[in-house]
Order: sequence, then C-alpha cells, then structure tokens
Amino acid sequence: MRGPLLVFGAEGQLGREVMALAKGRGIKVAGFNRAQADITDLSAVKAAIFSVKPRIVLNVAAYTAVDKAESEQAAAYAANVGGAEVVARAAAAEHLPVIHISTDYVFDGTKIGAYVEADPIAPLGVYGATKAEGEARVREQNPRHFIVRTAWVYGRFGTNFLKTILRLSREREELRVVADQYGCPTATQDLAEAIFAIDRAWAGGSDATGTYHFAGEGVTTWHGFANVIVEARAQSIGQRPKVTPISTADYPTPARRPANSELDSRLFGAVFGYRARAWQSCAKETVEMLLKDCRVET
Repeated sequence: MRGPLLVFGAEGQLGREVMALAKGRGIKVAGFNRAQADITDLSAVKAAIFSVKPRIVLNVAAYTAVDKAESEQAAAYAANVGGAEVVARAAAAEHLPVIHISTDYVFDGTKIGAYVEADPIAPLGVYGATKAEGEARVREQNPRHFIVRTAWVYGRFGTNFLKTILRLSREREELRVVADQYGCPTATQDLAEAIFAIDRAWAGGSDATGTYHFAGEGVTTWHGFANVIVEARAQSIGQRPKVTPISTADYPTPARRPANSELDSRLFGAVFGYRARAWQSCAKETVEMLLKDCRVET
C-alpha cells in the first residue's frame, strides 16, 4: 500500500490548505509543523520520513517575511536554503521525490510579458536570493524533484493580502494600494490541486521532474486585486471603502519588489493536466468563504 503524502510546514497557509483538502477527499496525508520537525534539522526530518514512510515529500515550510528578511538574513537563509537542502537530501536518501514550493521573487521583474521556466533568475532582495539558492540546493540533492514557482498566494488560512484587505476594509474609508506592480494572484486551493496533480502523475509512472511555474489565471495589479476583494466583500457587507491607486514609490518597503511577477503556467498545464482558475472567481470565492465562516477580517 502506498504511503501518505508527507507535508513539512503543515501549519502554514498552504500547508493547512493541503491538509484540509486531502483529508476531505480521503487522500492519505501526514503533516509536520516546525515544532514536530524543523526542516533545518536533518535528524528530525529523517525521523519524520521514517515514521510515516511516505510516497512523496512536500516542502511548504519557508521563511516568507519578505521585508524582515532584509534584516534577518540568517533566519531566511536557514529555512529557505538550509531547510530546502535538508528536506531534499533526506527524501533522496529514501529514493523519494520532493515537491518544493518556490516564488516569483527569483526574478527581477524587468521582463515584458510572462516569465517562463527558462528565463534567467535575478532576485532583487534577500528573500528572493534565498529562495533561488534553495532551488539550486534541491536540484543538487535530489534528482527526483518538482520545483513549483508560484506568486501572490492567498487563501482562507494564515496571513495574506486578501485577508489584510478584508480587515482594512472594515477599519478604513480609503485604501491606498500599489498599482504599478503586476502579477497573478494564486489561491491556495488551486495550488493544493496542483500539488495533488504532481502526486497523481508520479504515482502513474511519470518522471517529468524539473522546474515549473504555477499561478492564477490572469494578470492584475495589487490595486486591481484589492478592488475585486473590496467589491466581493461589499456584496455581503454593504460597506465599500475607496480604493486609491498609488505607485511603488509612494509605498517604500525595506525589500524591493519585482514590477512584473507574471508567470507563464502553460508548461505545468501541458505536463500535469491542470490549470488554475481565473483569479477573480477564486478571490471572490475565498472572500465569500471567509465571510460565511466568520473568519472575516482576522
């Protein structure tokens, strides 16, 4: 009998989504949080793998505080580089494939049009640099790897842009949101489905390992994303704060952001037979879900 899907980072926003969807469908899954198995601890990761004897290993644990990474470089490096290497190495020792989640921040955002997998990387800050190096370590340590770059991730769990906009919509009459950065908002539900698609392909004998892009369908700005969130909330709540477009220069941050984070997901769709849904419908669905569950602006 095939073992479970093993999830490192099971209490993060994507990890919780994967665990919830898997259990709801009867998919065998085993999850470990940081306290149970710190990905920077090789012995702990090996022990976790030994204890559940998985069919495939998923690493969604990472340091994701983009701005804090500029001043907390050691912590970002430990998780995103050291942790990535440890998980890939431990999985390889048991001849297991590893699914590793990466980011659009490995690119500098200067390209016109969507980034494809073969485009050269050029991270702008510490977070992107550590994720890029983490990718390299995964490739070195485990030939059975699926590296999935994604962007602008949001969902019902954890902290993310969509939930922040919902909270601010309650507190303020005007929201000032950056309108000159472009990307593809990606729902955790769709990203979890992409992970399940890789799992199915591997179980079916596919050896299509490598690096892939997977993001929501369609492109927008943070301002456009916020508008859809506010409108979806207004359908239920009635309150509709003004959403004012601003430039990146109007909202300085410690870490530089790519101006263009659009990812081309066609290769993933062709290989694994799954594409994300239109980002607008997913965002509206997530807002409705949060409102219904009374986890509105937490």
